[in-house]
Amino acid sequence: MARLTFAGGIHPYDGKELSKDKPIQEVFPKGELVYPLSQHIGAPAVAIVAKGDRVLVGQKIAESAGFVSAPVYASVSGTVKTIEPRRVVTGDMIQSIVIENDGLYEETEFQPIAPVEKLSAEEIVDIVREAGIVGMGGAGFPTHVKLSPKEPDKIEYVIANCAECEPYLTSDYRRMLEEPEKLIGGLKILLKVFPNARGILAVEDNKPDCVSLLKQLTKAESKITVKALKTKYPQGAERQLIYAATGRQINSSMLPADAGCVVNNVDTIVSVYRAVVEGRPLMERIVTVTGDAISNPRNFRVRIGTSYAELVDAAGGFATPPEKIICGGPMMGFGMFDLNVPTTKTASALLALTKDDVSAMEPGPCINCGKCVEVCPGRVIPSRLADYAEHFDEEAFLKNHGMECCECGCCSFICPAKRPLTQEIKSMRKIQLAKRKKG
Repeated sequence: MARLTFAGGIHPYDGKELSKDKPIQEVFPKGELVYPLSQHIGAPAVAIVAKGDRVLVGQKIAESAGFVSAPVYASVSGTVKTIEPRRVVTGDMIQSIVIENDGLYEETEFQPIAPVEKLSAEEIVDIVREAGIVGMGGAGFPTHVKLSPKEPDKIEYVIANCAECEPYLTSDYRRMLEEPEKLIGGLKILLKVFPNARGILAVEDNKPDCVSLLKQLTKAESKITVKALKTKYPQGAERQLIYAATGRQINSSMLPADAGCVVNNVDTIVSVYRAVVEGRPLMERIVTVTGDAISNPRNFRVRIGTSYAELVDAAGGFATPPEKIICGGPMMGFGMFDLNVPTTKTASALLALTKDDVSAMEPGPCINCGKCVEVCPGRVIPSRLADYAEHFDEEAFLKNHGMECCECGCCSFICPAKRPLTQEIKSMRKIQLAKRKKG
């Protein structure tokens, strides 16, 4: 039987053995917590608290500012210290609410929602919106928007992205093993929003224990299927996942809904379950802290707003001074220059490496070997696109389908000349997307 996958892709060292067998451990932050008002795609949230206010765990501290926006909730109890611009992992200064943690973790009263079977699709979407849930595996697209396509009756598949193809990351793996009922329960809730759809739990086949467990727990679920996908990066990218799981194709001008699909990652679906069943808004997530420079790589249950520095301390600090610290994984993450920045809804991992192999590389001229074309899941010619980007040839870049690049990094990884292909293409894509937005 053919293994479910896509054309292209690579097999980098995955580094998952460092943390995959480490159960989720809760971290209780000690210092102040910082809540950026922009933790999602769309309009920043608007603060509804003021300096000096006392807040409780689960209290709304910022309201959404439009349809494509999401509220923010306090993850600790304490006092609002200030509301001011603070640095985030990208280096940007973002208006943020700063709360002095009192260490008591006093909670507001959470109201369980009516039995799920009695809720309408509209009520479920409203709950998800009010809970502040966004895509927790990528850019932070507000989940209620994703659950509100123009033609919901045409959605045929709700796909749980359980691939976790990015090297080193094991947070979704631990969620699947430790809280599978919440994942399955969340998927069943999403299927209520789309009554004509079937659910797919799409898991890479390097996680046979998860595949077996999820199959066992869903054997009585007629509308849910577990699909084992071939282990290959970037199997979890939205376009590649949809093709591997359903055989349907989308491009950069389409949304998954155009192919009858809705895709959400593991943490997002668990958050939907907790919001609908337990009445708890999004206040925490699972974060992997790993790498050969970390003393004790772990998977942490992290209260949003916690400093990355505290997570490193919780993992035993650095065993060796790291040359490179990355927010996220090594393929699509980005370098960090400071650990004293807050975790957000989209924080998936912190990776600390003893060697910065990328900085040590000396790029050379293209030798026209074609390896970047072989591995590109977008089926474009990365070497040419990088040339067009480097010379600011926007017309040629667009004519040669530069916007079909998903910025996965496969081309840079495989290039024998060590050219920064992805970085060049990404820069040009950013310019084009900004022009589209302005237009």
